[in-house]
Amino acid sequence: MWRCNAVARTGGTPTRSRWSARAFAVAVALAGVVTMQGIAVAPARAASAPPPIKHVWLVQLENLSFDESISNNPNKFLSRVLPASGKVLTQYYGIGHFSLDNYIAQLSGQAPNPETQGDCQVYRDVTPGTLVPNGTDQGGQAIGQGCVYPSTVLTLGDQLTAKGMTWKGYMEDMGNNATRDGGTACAHPSLNSQDSTQKAAADDQYAARHNPFVYFHSIIDSPACATNDVALPALGADLQSVSSTPNFSFIVPNLCNDAHDATCAGPTACGAGPGGTGGLVAADCWLQTWIPRIVNSPAYKQDGMVIVTFDESNTLGSNGGPGDAASCCNEMGGPGNPAAPGQTGRGGGHISMVILSRWVKPRTTSATPYNHYSLLRSLEDLYGIGSGGSDGQGHLGFAGQSGLAAFGLDVYDNPGGGNAAGLVATPSASVPIPGLTAAAIGAPNAGGGPAAGTVGALALGISAAVAGMGLAGVVARRQPRRQGETH
Repeated sequence: MWRCNAVARTGGTPTRSRWSARAFAVAVALAGVVTMQGIAVAPARAASAPPPIKHVWLVQLENLSFDESISNNPNKFLSRVLPASGKVLTQYYGIGHFSLDNYIAQLSGQAPNPETQGDCQVYRDVTPGTLVPNGTDQGGQAIGQGCVYPSTVLTLGDQLTAKGMTWKGYMEDMGNNATRDGGTACAHPSLNSQDSTQKAAADDQYAARHNPFVYFHSIIDSPACATNDVALPALGADLQSVSSTPNFSFIVPNLCNDAHDATCAGPTACGAGPGGTGGLVAADCWLQTWIPRIVNSPAYKQDGMVIVTFDESNTLGSNGGPGDAASCCNEMGGPGNPAAPGQTGRGGGHISMVILSRWVKPRTTSATPYNHYSLLRSLEDLYGIGSGGSDGQGHLGFAGQSGLAAFGLDVYDNPGGGNAAGLVATPSASVPIPGLTAAAIGAPNAGGGPAAGTVGALALGISAAVAGMGLAGVVARRQPRRQGETH
């Protein structure tokens, strides 16, 4: 289980948790499934077969660590309602810095190169773009620099199309100002031109770098570009029936509502005009608007799963020093940047993921280490891709890395499916979500790696007073990006 290699923020020297793999194994052997203050924490187990989930909504937020988004977040919908309604992955990691490389990895398994790390200021092809042969450690990775991948680099969308399944990207504000965006659907800059969407505008807060579909020739050179990569309002109509709901929906709020900008250039989901508060305040309002619509849709009730996650943790630490570049799961660098996918370290830092589904028990957590490559592998398995990819089993790029775990019974812990789970009522501020305080999860160590406190709680137990610490009034360590910052 402890494949997760915490990388120190300075120098990249691996660090180890104070809880050894042996201690964890003994604790699990003694405890089996441990219940901690009402939250069941199951040991990682591989599923013999994924559950019959065939509609997935992935909601992508921006730039905040686990403790900022969950443990220390006073905004209740993300930090309380969603955890009480589903499962929190307490050891989930981004794969790089800044934003774009994480989005690309989620969709294709491609590792960062310097231009995707820099958020593709100039929209240009990856050259030479030849692929590392399969059967090697970096099989399926595209060689070269640039950010628009050749048609030989496939995405999850391409895999679904080939299997006769459907997908869409829903991008908030895309096309509000078509001159700024470059179009009203599948909007991206012209090749070899500057990206004009790096900063939000009052009438248009769309960012091309947060729309991974437009970085692949397999999509932008296809009619699917215009029909499948659309503006957010189309989601409302598509949710009305199972037949109109794509099998995979990749949903990206604008630069205000995804928690990226602390002060918003345009309107916020909370109803404020330009200059309103963004960050987690706006993101919480956005989630409260859209998540109930998704979980009340026919497709979700039939066979759905909602995933809410972030792209990366903070890229700047205190006093402007190196930020959280922790990694897990034996993450490797690609041929364009093998040493430091996270610029100052191996990964993209410790971030949160919350999963809702009838095949997932509410008010539970999983401490199994996963990252964005694990997410892609898990989706490919859910959809039964089964062949091709870098490993011959349907996994693209580093999603096909040997030994990489997909979500198992630690996530899909309600095998019978039961009834379609809805959202719980807003928990009272005086009743914290157990097991998700900073004390229970464990403070980040010097390398930002696995939170030792989680294993300590399993092996030794923690007092009710510590486990019951309230979250209200706790101030996040760092504010979201200011309007105009590019990553």
